[in-house]
Amino acid sequence: MDAPTLGRGLLYLGLGLALLGGLVMLLGRVVDLGRLPGDIAYEGDGVRIYVPLATMIVLSLVLTLLLNLALRLFR
Repeated sequence: MDAPTLGRGLLYLGLGLALLGGLVMLLGRVVDLGRLPGDIAYEGDGVRIYVPLATMIVLSLVLTLLLNLALRLFR
């Protein structure tokens, strides 16, 4: 792999991560991510367990839709 191809790939990766960060920030304002119904939280004596099941499902669906849309647009 030559340097321009690697550079272009890193640039796209960086832009993708920036867009993903913006999406998470936007969703954090619209929906209180981490506090959705279906997220499991347990607090016991000296133990705190948190499993964000609903949050993981929502993020997975949104990212899958965005990735499919991006792949269709750039095909």
